[in-house]
Amino acid sequence: MKAYVFEKAGSPEVLELRDIPAPTLAEGEVRIAVRAFGLNRAETYLRAGKMGPIEGPRVPGIEAVGEVLEDPSGKFRRGERVATAMGGLQFSRTGSYAEEIAVLASNVISLDGIDLSWEELATLPEAYLTIWGALDRTLGLESGQTLLVRGATSSVGLAAVAYAKARGATVIATSRSSSKAAQLRTIGADATVIDDGTIAERVQRLAPGGVDAALEIVGAPTLRDTIKTLRPFGGVAVIGLLAGPPVVEQFHLMQDLPGATRLSFFPSGLLGTPALPLTDAPLRWVAEQIAAQRMPSIASQVFDFSDVRKAHALIESNGADGKLVVRV
Repeated sequence: MKAYVFEKAGSPEVLELRDIPAPTLAEGEVRIAVRAFGLNRAETYLRAGKMGPIEGPRVPGIEAVGEVLEDPSGKFRRGERVATAMGGLQFSRTGSYAEEIAVLASNVISLDGIDLSWEELATLPEAYLTIWGALDRTLGLESGQTLLVRGATSSVGLAAVAYAKARGATVIATSRSSSKAAQLRTIGADATVIDDGTIAERVQRLAPGGVDAALEIVGAPTLRDTIKTLRPFGGVAVIGLLAGPPVVEQFHLMQDLPGATRLSFFPSGLLGTPALPLTDAPLRWVAEQIAAQRMPSIASQVFDFSDVRKAHALIESNGADGKLVVRV
């Protein structure tokens, strides 16, 4: 089968399309024919050597949608349309930049019968499962509450805005560019704030007393300011590292963390584990909402399988206005 492989850290040019053996199944795994996959910064970070040394050939990719080829357990039937994310993809197992993958059954969700293209379905798994884990399970966001999404024009930020609005929240979204405000409002933002690094006072004016919850996607450089937007007993979840390593220098618990607020980090690596099983994940609901046009699409651009290098270059140029997808 065809797959993208790299053996050393570097630019997108290190990605090579090669013939590699098709995967074989271990106990508890499902074999999937990949029809499309979304692209993520985690894959560019891995390829660039920002996630540790590269020792031997690696196939990147942390999510995919496709059709079941084989499931010895019988949970999924052959030909069933499914989505998968994480579960060791690109780290402890071959990633999704391939024609076929073997994945943990615990990290597979059926999307059978939903009237969306493979390309549209591929925008969903990693983004919306991460948002579910951060907003619902970590922050406990409820209908009627106010959410701040800092770094909202990233693909996961757009998903957060769309999902929170569909769940009944009031959403304040940030962008560094005023030209992105209209896009954020179309996706579902009730208010937008142009992010110059210090936004807490402006957010407090929009949400007197503070927001109930904040999603930090930019990362460490803006975290102190994001925390200042919270009301008492509010919480912030960090899910993004757009601005670099997750290191906050000299963080003072009493001075930097307002009273009775919560700070957490949600890693998508928890998805499908015993701590966060996907049995209650709302991915199918999200797909149904988009198919019924009750939620907007976050799709930006679709690439052919031969153009993965171009897609990586676009991500690294910060030129993607939504989720990038590769069609296999």
